[in-house]
Amino acid sequence: MTTATISPGPLPENPAAAASTDPAGTPWRTLGRWLEPLWLPLAVLALWTVGATQGWISAQVLPPPEFVLQTLQELASSGDLWLHVSASLQRVLVGFAAGSLIGLALGTSMGLSRSVEAYVLPSFNALVQIPVLAWLPFVLLLVGIGEPLKYILIAKAALVPVALNTLQGFRQAPVNLREVGEVYGYTRRQQVLEIVLPTAVPTLFTGIRLGFTKAWLSLVVVELVASSEGLGYLIVYGRQLFQLDLVMAAVIVVGAIGYAIDRLLDLAERRFIGSRVPQTAGAH
Repeated sequence: MTTATISPGPLPENPAAAASTDPAGTPWRTLGRWLEPLWLPLAVLALWTVGATQGWISAQVLPPPEFVLQTLQELASSGDLWLHVSASLQRVLVGFAAGSLIGLALGTSMGLSRSVEAYVLPSFNALVQIPVLAWLPFVLLLVGIGEPLKYILIAKAALVPVALNTLQGFRQAPVNLREVGEVYGYTRRQQVLEIVLPTAVPTLFTGIRLGFTKAWLSLVVVELVASSEGLGYLIVYGRQLFQLDLVMAAVIVVGAIGYAIDRLLDLAERRFIGSRVPQTAGAH
């Protein structure tokens, strides 16, 4: 008795696979990915507009979007906006650069030496718990109310995440890679440059991005307290005059600049790490 064999028919087409190979769908998916981060801001803007139009929120509490846009246009056309933005950018870039360099040096020294880590890290962890505003009176007595005060406080804010992430990056190098380096007779310098540092690069970039975020936030805080120009001063000035459209305009500029610089740092990280991948693959 023979047994008939049934050959399976053609499998049903996978819609997901067909969509992935459809060239016409690719631009739409790309556009969708670009628009995804905009849905929440657009929804907030729509709710803000409807609330102001329907009178749900008093204009004295939250001005309508068109008033804020008009204020932004007036600041830009008069040149005041660039004056305050340039002052804030100068402060944050100087403080961030100084704090990042010190943080990289401190984190590297702790990452390469257990003795330095044992002596420095406990005190460092205790000091970093003190917020920026708590340091303000002490630094004010030392350097006065001028620009050095702002540079020091911004540098302190950037130093902390850069130093801690640098330490973590140097500590996360795989032990087996270090053992391979020792087998091949690598010197201490070769182990750091060719084994430890490449594995620490992503964590270093994370520390730099966090350092800039902390520096940018501390900049606004410092300018709120002691400044005669800058975006933080613009917020205080608008609040004192009860011009909430000016306050909202300055807040929007602060958020937009911070987000733009963070995206630039993220792009630099992707480009740098991506350029190192082929070299690393070729070395192995």
